[in-house]
Order: sequence, then C-alpha cells, then structure tokens
Amino acid sequence: MSKYIEEKNLRKTILVVDDNAENLFLILDLLKDKYRVKVANSGEKALKFLESSDAVDLILLDIMMPGLSGYDVIKVLKKDIKTKDIPVIFLTAMRDVEDEQKGLEMGAADYITKPLSASIMLSRIKTQLENKEAKDFLKDKNIYLEKEIIKRTKEVSVIKDVTILTLTSLAETRDLDTGNHIKRTQHYIFILAVALKNHPRFMEYLSDEMIETLYRSAPLHDIGKVGIADKILLKPGILTLEEFEIMKRHTTLGKDAIEHAEKELGVEVKCLRVAKEIAFSHHENYDGSGYPLGLCGDEIPISARLMAVADVYDALISERIYKSAISHEDAVKTIVQGSGSKFDSDIVDVFVARHNDFLRVAKSFLDNASVIEQKSEQLSQIL
Repeated sequence: MSKYIEEKNLRKTILVVDDNAENLFLILDLLKDKYRVKVANSGEKALKFLESSDAVDLILLDIMMPGLSGYDVIKVLKKDIKTKDIPVIFLTAMRDVEDEQKGLEMGAADYITKPLSASIMLSRIKTQLENKEAKDFLKDKNIYLEKEIIKRTKEVSVIKDVTILTLTSLAETRDLDTGNHIKRTQHYIFILAVALKNHPRFMEYLSDEMIETLYRSAPLHDIGKVGIADKILLKPGILTLEEFEIMKRHTTLGKDAIEHAEKELGVEVKCLRVAKEIAFSHHENYDGSGYPLGLCGDEIPISARLMAVADVYDALISERIYKSAISHEDAVKTIVQGSGSKFDSDIVDVFVARHNDFLRVAKSFLDNASVIEQKSEQLSQIL
C-alpha cells in the first residue's frame, strides 16, 4: 500500500516559487523523493511556467520577492480559469496574524511561516493535495452527471417525439388528408404562439419551452378521428345531425387515447398533457357554443384557442372530397368574422397581422394532387 501511495504522489507536481536559492534547494531536497518538483526563483518565471504547463497540482509560494510578490502572483492565478483551482500555500517569514489573514483572504489554501518545519510542511502539503484530489473527483463527477442529465433529457425528448409520431402515423392511416394538414397546423400554431409571446394575456403561459411544447403537441389534435367509423369520417357530403354527434366524439376519443399513452409511459409528459388539451378542446367556441363541454372564453385552454384558429384556417383553404377550398383572402375574412364568437379576438388580431406567414406555410406544404383520387377510391371500397 505504501508503495502505491508513493507512486501516486510521484504523479503529483509541486511548483516551488522563492527568490532564495537556499530555500529552493532545501525544499527540493525535502520533496524530491515524494513528488515531482518544479522550481522558479521569481514570480514572473512562475507565471511563465504555468502558462505552458497543465501539470501543476500545488504551488508553494514565497510572499516577499523582488518584482512580483507572492500577493501579485496569487492575484493573477485566481483570475485565470486555468490556474484558479490550484491550491497555493504561502511560505513566508511574515508571522503576524494580520499577514496570515490577508494571505488566506487572497485565496491561499494554507500559510506556513519560516523557518520551515519539514514535518509541518509535508503534512500541510499532503492535506492540500488530498483536498484537491477530492475536489477534482467531485468536479469530474459533476461533469459526468451533467452529461448524463443531457443524455437522459435527449432520450426523454426522443421518447416524446416517437410517441407523438406513432400516434400521428396511426391517424394518417385513416385520413389521407392528415399528413400535410398536420404539418401546416403545427407551423400555424407556432407562428401564433411566437407572435403572442409578449402579449399581456399570454406572456406568462407562452414561455420558450411552452412554445416548443405546443409545436410538438399540435400533430395530435385530431388523433381521436381514428375511432370514428369510415362511413362517417370519409362521407362525401354533409353529415346528418346523428352523424355529426358521432363525429364530435373524436375530441373525447383523442383525449382518452393520449391518456392511455401517458399511462403506458408511466410518467407525466408535458407535451402529452398539452396535446390532450388541444385534442379535447380545440372545437370549443369562445362564446360557449362549441363542443364537447361548451366552454366559454378563458375557460378554454390557451393551447386549444390557438389550435382553433390554425385548424379552421387550414380547413377553409384545403380541398376535401366533400368540399372545395376557398381562397386565402376569403379564409382570413371568415376568421375575422368569427372574432369574439368562435375565436379569441386577441388571437385573431395576431392571425391577421401574420396572415402572410400562414400563406407561406400553406404553399410550403401543399396537399398531394392525388389525395382526392385516393380518398375517392378508399370511399368506394367502403361503400
């Protein structure tokens, strides 16, 4: 064991700084069998050596030296990120309590007065090297833990994305229109959220994290449609009152599906909680005339109010087997007409201000020209 400790200590490097050659030889002779020892006979030479070396574990530093004093040297050391954590032990003939207090306040780890006692100096050096080793271990451990946290956070983020992608892909298998509609509404809600970030009514809710969460959650807004029968979901005409009541159930089915996903994950995931709000409430109207609960005004979650504008706009400009698309300009007019009744008026105001961004997104994610034909064929198979 003693041999291991000696070999371990030999890996430690101590820099001795003293303008007195006799002191340097004395300390070198005392330490050379236990440590790697480097010497400098001035503060300037010590700093120059430290600039080019990464292997100093402790510094023995005289205070009273011509040129740069020990005080001057330690000031430089503590300002440099490379050297600020190297323990410094002052070696000095200055024996007053005030001198020792000053040295410790400047950042010295210890203070030894001359004439030097070999046993005291060796004991103090050993203590400070052990302290540094413990600090280095904790520092390395913290760095490792920080990396692990980043790694785990990324893993959780991937899990969330995979969960949403899986559920969204399921929806796309039922409705051929869903793909680009999902992409467009995802971008629409992001545009609205960013624009409302500093609005007095929304700023507390719309943090950067929440805006990202809204973007990730938006694709699940119509997930409940997977539970609606094809003869209703794909009907090429106006739904009867009875059929519409069945269609309205997709909000509850969507909420239930996401809750099931949450239970399977076994942890609460923020993006799924927000997705559940959107899926359940994005058909609520601001005046209370919507569904499924008939919520009114600010009772409707902000996430759902944002999606309401995004979803309706996209539905208006998109061609479906049961309807024709209307122009962007007419869609904007329709949204404005619903301000305060169907939609939150502050969100509509921002939509109007950013309508060109909506148009840009719509043009970036155009529906495939063959979608209607595919859907017609799918419908004919059902009928």
